[in-house]
Amino acid sequence: MTIKSIQAREILSSGGTPSLEVNVELNNGTVGIASVPYGASAGSYEAHVLFDEDSTRFKGKGMLKAVANINEKIAPEIINKNADDQRSIDVSMVKLDGTDNKENLGGNAILGVSLAVARAAANDHKLPLYEWIRTAFDLKITEYRLPNPMIVAIEGGKHAARSTDLQEYLLSPIGNQSASENIRMGLEVYFNLKNVLSENKYSTNVGNEGAFAPDGIDSNEKPLQMLLEAIKRTGLTPGKDIGLSIDAAASEFYSEGKYDLAVEKRQMSAQELMVYFEDWLNKYPILTVEDMFAEDAWEDWTTFNKITSNLNIPNIGDDLTVTNTKRLQKAIDQKAITAILIKLNQIGTLTETVDCCMLARVHGMMTVPSHRGGGETNDTSMVDLAVAVNSGFIKVGPTRGERVCKYNRLMEIESGLGDKASPIGDQYSQIF
Repeated sequence: MTIKSIQAREILSSGGTPSLEVNVELNNGTVGIASVPYGASAGSYEAHVLFDEDSTRFKGKGMLKAVANINEKIAPEIINKNADDQRSIDVSMVKLDGTDNKENLGGNAILGVSLAVARAAANDHKLPLYEWIRTAFDLKITEYRLPNPMIVAIEGGKHAARSTDLQEYLLSPIGNQSASENIRMGLEVYFNLKNVLSENKYSTNVGNEGAFAPDGIDSNEKPLQMLLEAIKRTGLTPGKDIGLSIDAAASEFYSEGKYDLAVEKRQMSAQELMVYFEDWLNKYPILTVEDMFAEDAWEDWTTFNKITSNLNIPNIGDDLTVTNTKRLQKAIDQKAITAILIKLNQIGTLTETVDCCMLARVHGMMTVPSHRGGGETNDTSMVDLAVAVNSGFIKVGPTRGERVCKYNRLMEIESGLGDKASPIGDQYSQIF
């Protein structure tokens, strides 16, 4: 079970810009392969993505430096270690880097090795990755409750030019006992949404995440109205069969104490934005909200969290918490959130990601593993992670191969688990 070799190479991500893939081989010939995503919209406190900064290649976005760090610096440190000891391997890479945000070796380089080692160990034990994660970290979770899909349906912000100020409007199916049936319901609404958009004279082009990116919307509320119409046309009950979720990514339109809603040609203070959002929460079947205020606006998060808690709406931290246990603990202490988005590359190792998920679980918080916009790959580790820790949802776009492979993996896991998986039920209200 010791590691024999580690090889990394540059590959292409969903945006056509590079990412990296890592191949770990054990001494008995077992292999684990993993690739690493990165986000076009990223929080300031995320682990460092190491680019080449060489303007002659991929406009500086190459990853040859990260690849070299794996092959020349990380590999000598990790080779001959026991692949079963995931925590020890991850800790050794973090120590080798020596920085808080992994800027020396690159969070992308470290994560690639971390995930490839986990896959190699899982393959050696002939276990699916989700089961190996529970075993490797001795997780005291006795049942499997599969996550519901949280499907990006309309996108804007950094993910789609000339669309909404807010980054994502999502469909969250909760009305069926089956993951595959919830996925079906969500996609059928997405198909009907195309007709709703066309009838309202909006384009049906798609953005970074495979969701619609309508050009020319003059109101950030309009997507909620059109999603509601698409749900009704599908013959589903809003708020019962399927609800709405919002990821504002508010840090992206925040500057100097104001939130700039460009499509509506106005600026708002935090208090004004809070009233703006609260009106939506009372008008629409919104199940979850995410990043509704800037990543350092702690007091505003805490105030808004009181509003969402009174309405039983999970308030998800993403840029605020960046899958980091220190920032999550601060959010817990300040009562700023009731749920957390999980992105493996935000923190840079599988161990730190699992620790963050389990800290959330101890405090009764829902976890929501997520894809990345702009730099996603075909790796499906986030789905196995979600299943391992009993996440409430997985957030993924509805089209494009690097997105739908996540849903295909979830359905594959559901098929493999069979009767071992408890009925999904309404995980919006019953998380664990």
